[in-house]
Amino acid sequence: MHEIGTHNVVNFAGFSFNMDTLQMTWLTMAIVILIAFLATRSLSLVPRGWQNLIEMLVVALLEQVDSIMGPKGRKLAPLIITLFLFILISNWLGLVPGFTSPTNDANTTFGLALMVVILLHILGVCFKGVGYLKHFFEPFVPFVIINVIEEIAKPITLAFRLFGNILAGEILIIILGLLLPIWMPIPSIVWLAFSLFVGVVQAFIFTMLSMAYLSNGIKDNHHD
Repeated sequence: MHEIGTHNVVNFAGFSFNMDTLQMTWLTMAIVILIAFLATRSLSLVPRGWQNLIEMLVVALLEQVDSIMGPKGRKLAPLIITLFLFILISNWLGLVPGFTSPTNDANTTFGLALMVVILLHILGVCFKGVGYLKHFFEPFVPFVIINVIEEIAKPITLAFRLFGNILAGEILIIILGLLLPIWMPIPSIVWLAFSLFVGVVQAFIFTMLSMAYLSNGIKDNHHD
């Protein structure tokens, strides 16, 4: 059992760090690297084991990249795949007793969302030149205010959708554990299984929305 919504805060050089979030983030990164290592250490033409599982995941995500982002999206495929795996493992980590999900901290989800939106505009300038910025003033110059507000809202909504769902799931698991007697674990097991499913769905949604945003920066205006 662990307390949800509180963090082990350490102050350093005028900044506050949620150490539990940082530790779980490092653990998540280590797990993602380990999965990649296990999946690629002995590659074979007929995939099996970890290689088979990861190849199925990669192929499914590449199909989504091609569909949403177009041919140029393949350049960002490593980032998209890594982002999905990181969020998925983060979502599931809090279901392990004694651990917490890095994604139950708004700092983590907002950092990921901000990375996506900043990268969107960097890609837009790189692929389309400074003329990319003119879309802020379309269809008329006064619309720049609305367009800027929309851009600010993107990371906020992206971050809090993921944060809220993961935090709520962990809270409900703990409440069920406190309310139900030890000899009646079935409802908790059912909710745990549902939380595993929600973790996949939320990772998928965040990744799909990220691809949709990034596609605006790399797709030609005359392409669908």
